Amino acid sequence: MQTTILANIPSPPQGVWYLGPLPIRAYAVSIMVGIVLALWLTHRRYVARGGNADMVWDAAIVAIPAGIIGGRIYHVITDADKYFCDTCNPVDALKITNGGLGIWGAVALGALAVWALFRYRKVPLAPFADAVAPGIILGQAIGRLGNWFNQEIYGRPTDLPWALDIFYRVDENGEFAPLTGRSTGEVITSVHPTFLYELLWNLLILALLLLVDRRFRLARGSIFALYVAGYTLGRFWIELMRDDAATMILGQRVNTWVSAVVFLAAVAVFFWLQKRRRVDPAETE
Repeated sequence: MQTTILANIPSPPQGVWYLGPLPIRAYAVSIMVGIVLALWLTHRRYVARGGNADMVWDAAIVAIPAGIIGGRIYHVITDADKYFCDTCNPVDALKITNGGLGIWGAVALGALAVWALFRYRKVPLAPFADAVAPGIILGQAIGRLGNWFNQEIYGRPTDLPWALDIFYRVDENGEFAPLTGRSTGEVITSVHPTFLYELLWNLLILALLLLVDRRFRLARGSIFALYVAGYTLGRFWIELMRDDAATMILGQRVNTWVSAVVFLAAVAVFFWLQKRRRVDPAETE
């Protein structure tokens, strides 16, 4: 008796559904679910640390739009050839729901907005930063599901059993439409599911952050620094597996360089915080 073993991870047949004229995009839904879960976890952690719950919602009000804008700006800058070329439509740079948010820009501008809010309210930022760090990486993990639906952020072709099948998608006129179309069932290629690698890595870092936060007494701000270091470490090796079009610097993808630089900076900040704590014990939570 012959047994058929399922191999390869299939891509979803489509990434957009319609309720009448209203498009429901899986990418946007994934991001929104990630934000909700991040807020839930942040609220629990910040309140448990004695923080004011209202500050969580106030921070969300400034961080979410700032993060989306920052993420899109980073993506457009580092992938400018997709939006500003002879055959490109620059208006596409504004179409966030089609995919393309750079986490570097999102965290940077979102953090800047939260810093400004906490400074204005005269509330210490470090305890909130440590409370929000696990929530951010949880949100990032959920958000990667949007890349699966969009058939993007994948790696090189592979014949491994967990390879991701990329389907040929067409619109209602039969024209190739990778983002908004439906699958014809034809497999274009089978690739490393780097979206899944990053999702699992993020969940691993989430678990480690929660464990470290529970087991050790670190200087304020340390958990956020560990989040940045952990995420960028994973992003570095995942970027090395990708071969889709990207801005290159000295033969490496721009995100590979950014990951390495930010990782080193985060590690330096972590050890600086511990040194500062030894000088001033009040810096310990």
